[in-house]
Amino acid sequence: MTAAGEGAPGRPTDTEAAAGRTSARPPSMADVAQLAGVSHQTVSRVVNDHPSVLPATRERVLAAIARLGYRRNDAARALVTRRSGVLGVLTPGGTAYGPTSTFLALEDAAREAGYVLVVGTLRLPHEDSTAAALNRFLGLGVEGIAVIAPTEQVLRVVGEIDAPVPVVMLSSATRLPDRRLVGGVAVAQREGAAAATRHLLAGGASEVLHVAGPQDWFDAQERVRGWREACQAAGVSVPAPVETGWSARDGYQVGLRLVREGLPPAVFAANDQLALGLMHAWREHGVRVPDDVLLVGFDDEPGAAHYAPPLTTVRQDFAGLGAAAMRYLAEALEGRPTRRRALAAELVVRSSSVRG
Repeated sequence: MTAAGEGAPGRPTDTEAAAGRTSARPPSMADVAQLAGVSHQTVSRVVNDHPSVLPATRERVLAAIARLGYRRNDAARALVTRRSGVLGVLTPGGTAYGPTSTFLALEDAAREAGYVLVVGTLRLPHEDSTAAALNRFLGLGVEGIAVIAPTEQVLRVVGEIDAPVPVVMLSSATRLPDRRLVGGVAVAQREGAAAATRHLLAGGASEVLHVAGPQDWFDAQERVRGWREACQAAGVSVPAPVETGWSARDGYQVGLRLVREGLPPAVFAANDQLALGLMHAWREHGVRVPDDVLLVGFDDEPGAAHYAPPLTTVRQDFAGLGAAAMRYLAEALEGRPTRRRALAAELVVRSSSVRG
């Protein structure tokens, strides 16, 4: 006769059977519940991170999950909840700092929210790449779509998207497509540029020259506007901006030109790479930053604090941008009112703009 709670000789107990199943099927939520000694509903709450589970119970369930190697069946869950846990992302690709940082931040925020991203790279200027990506997204049952749209060309290509799911644009464009389900999030480029310009003027500059990025980029357009508005508000002259590309090489060429034609008292560069190129050209010709020219960049790239001298710049909150995009999609999916969001940019003061 066996004792109560024991299995028959040579036959595993229920707990042993759950922990060491010989079946080829993967472990189920019922197996986890049996091993942990809790209900199926309790396991579901733990898996979905519900707050109404006692810590000791949660630890027991997690231990059972680890022991069994249980993985949630998201496909089955989608059939029940009609939520796929998948988001589509349209991106122009490339290696530009802003769009790349935006994508990485969006990926982090989506993972934190329990979503998987499916990425479609736009093959500009071919609009069929947008349609192909959209069809692929919808075929996978995406719950929403995020579009990284840094340029006018990208916005034109994706402007005809009329998807049956919420769409959020990560773009500083002042006008977005007029679609019921389209909203936007961005960093306040204009305000960041204005803060940089005011800082240079407060530091004693009688004039601030702007070395601008390509004007088909919305960020570049907004930085020009912010710089111009700050100069006008201070009552100082507004020289014509010097438009160029985004690279350090572009900045280097502009720096050589300014050495030949005459140095301004201060320069606001549209990004940190341009500022790096300017510094290189000036250093070759004995121009000292900040003694001879005050300098501010934009982006606060990881190396900006290690330029020579360390670069004053405007920091973009990319992590906040990704989180804001996810909040927009969550609100739209829940049927709540949505609104466009602009995150503040932060001026980071270092040696390149401070004399003495």
